[in-house]
Formats: sequence, structure tokens, C-alpha cells
Amino acid sequence: MKREIYDKMAAKALAYYEKAGIALTDEEKKNLEVADFGLEDVETTGLELVVYINCDHYCAKEMVLLPHQTCPEHMHVTVGSQQGKQETFRCRYGKVYLYTDGEADGDPSVTPPEGVYTVFHETVLTPGEQFTIYPGTKHWFAAGDEGAVVSEFSTHSDDATDIFSDPRIKRLPEIEED
Repeated sequence: MKREIYDKMAAKALAYYEKAGIALTDEEKKNLEVADFGLEDVETTGLELVVYINCDHYCAKEMVLLPHQTCPEHMHVTVGSQQGKQETFRCRYGKVYLYTDGEADGDPSVTPPEGVYTVFHETVLTPGEQFTIYPGTKHWFAAGDEGAVVSEFSTHSDDATDIFSDPRIKRLPEIEED
């Protein structure tokens, strides 16, 4: 992803945190991550996030999804002695469409972008609602028309061990300086 695009997406995310009343320090703003998942189409498949803390026992993050932006299907598995991540998503702003393993409830509200999407049990989160995802559960999520801000509370996060359904996905961003 080009630095210009990264900076543009970071600025958009900061505006969403402000809309949601999420106060960030200058250091947190500086460390905001823009994830394009290696697909070079961050406005469709992407995520903007701030990690407050990630230690051996727990992790806390704030995530922004721009309107209709999707975080691709993945799961958090056990690797060695490290248990797969358990995470609770709490919607702070907008609407989040969360898809997990389980029987689909009919036609999904969101049509996923190009890629590999296999789970369609839909849970819709609005501000103040939350949902817990257990280790080994395939999931993906997308924002509604106005975008979304989501707090994530989880066990230790090791993004390098996330298993994505789409083999093209690269979790960590590669930034191309101008």
C-alpha cells in the first residue's frame, strides 16, 4: 500500500474515533495501523485499528470500519501452547454485521467482496451491543452504511497466527514509501 493511501485512511479512521467519542493519545494516533490485508483495495477489504495493550494475558483494541468495509474471513487457532484468541466485539458507533460459523439465517445483509467467504450466520451489532467469538470460530465482519467503531477485548493477540480463508491475505501491512 502506498504511504499516501495509508495516511488518507488513517485520517479517515481518526475522524471516526472522534465521532464515536473515543479519545486517543498522540502516541496512539501515531501508532494507528491501516490493514489492507495485502489486497491493495483497503476501502473494500480493510481495517484501521489502535492497540491499547497486548500482553500475555489480554489485549484491548479499537477498530474502525469505513462504510461497507470488510475484515476478511479468518479464525484464531491454538498454536503450540498458545490457546487461540477469544475476542469480544462491542459496537461503539454505527452498525456491524458479524458472520460466524453456524446456520445461515437466510440471505445475508452484506454481500462479501471478492475472496473466500464460507460462514454466514449473521449477528448485527449496534452501539452498546457485544458478541464473543471463541477460539477456532471462523468469522468475518463488515460495517453498514455509516461505518463503524468497534472495541475488541480479547486474550493475547498474535496476528501472525491468524488463519485466513483466502490464501492471498497478508495480515501485516506492507507500506511503500512515496
